[in-house]
Amino acid sequence: MADGNGALLQDPVARLLEGGPVWNGESDDILVCRAVRDETHDVKTFLLAPRLQHRFAYRPGQFLTFEFDIDGEAIHRCYTISSAPTRPNLVSITVKRVPGGPVSNWLHDHLRPGATVKAIGPMGEFSCLNHPAEKYLFLSGGSGITPLMSMARTFHDLAEPRDIVFVHAARSPADIIFRSELETMARQSKSFHFAALCEADSGSEAWGGYRGRLTLPMLHLMANDWLTREIFVCGPAPFMAAVRAMLADAGFDMTRHHEESFDFAKLSGAEQEAVREAEAVMPVGKVYRVEFSKTRRVIDCPEGVPVLEAARRAGVRLPSSCTKGLCGTCKSKLVSGTVELKHQGGIRQREIDAGMTLLCCARPTSDLVVER
Repeated sequence: MADGNGALLQDPVARLLEGGPVWNGESDDILVCRAVRDETHDVKTFLLAPRLQHRFAYRPGQFLTFEFDIDGEAIHRCYTISSAPTRPNLVSITVKRVPGGPVSNWLHDHLRPGATVKAIGPMGEFSCLNHPAEKYLFLSGGSGITPLMSMARTFHDLAEPRDIVFVHAARSPADIIFRSELETMARQSKSFHFAALCEADSGSEAWGGYRGRLTLPMLHLMANDWLTREIFVCGPAPFMAAVRAMLADAGFDMTRHHEESFDFAKLSGAEQEAVREAEAVMPVGKVYRVEFSKTRRVIDCPEGVPVLEAARRAGVRLPSSCTKGLCGTCKSKLVSGTVELKHQGGIRQREIDAGMTLLCCARPTSDLVVER
């Protein structure tokens, strides 16, 4: 179709297919919600696009860090991208509603097509592209399916003949996220195999497949050559711990075991011991006063110690996730004082210039007042 001057009138889809520059959250952090899709009774997928004609470039398995304005408070959360980079005009995040969860409930109840959110990224090292192999075993539990789904979708879109066994654990058949799509992928590709296991029946379906929790005999039935595969695991912390122990006890080469989780709220026993050892050998030096303006808590922070670590030692709980300066969850306003900040991309330079910092890697160089 052409206008009066003979110029072609382009459909919006045609304009999208022309491509464009790669989206960069550093220069434009606004994403627009294009659609919301129900995956299960308590899981939704949110499809997001840049507000300008940009495309996304990322590795399957990476995540974005979002800033949500909820009841006047900026809350940061990490969500893995569930879409595939082979479809670069949209990214999707797939979120389970968590009872009492401020962000998941807000997303389910309020994020609608046309609404905007802020995000930076993509980030993260949990990707099959970092560990190329001919044969993979993906093990997911609950909403931990998202990074593995991104990897599976990528290989499927590219018609890559990788031998993939995808195992997903769910509470019931009604809770199997992406079930229809995974079953379709298995029908269409001889090199892709999908197996689900459920703890119980659902109201509308009596489950006839694998039942209970993942065991070694089950794994042998699902993939009898699992010892030769590159294994990626994502899910709730207890699920990943059980899988890790099962593989290690069976003699699996754990250098080919890779896991991802954003639940870093509790230090492991080894990490706690490391903190105690660091405290024992820490030389006496300067100790700075750190005041949290909202809670009116005051702590001491020794020179060279990140504010987040000092707060934990003092029993002050602060929002955090990766603890490595990567995700941005602990981003806070520095009301006064100065810090040494070495991060891994979880904060923009313009935010630093505006007085923001990451508490997990901010080491005081003076007394501080932090807006927390």
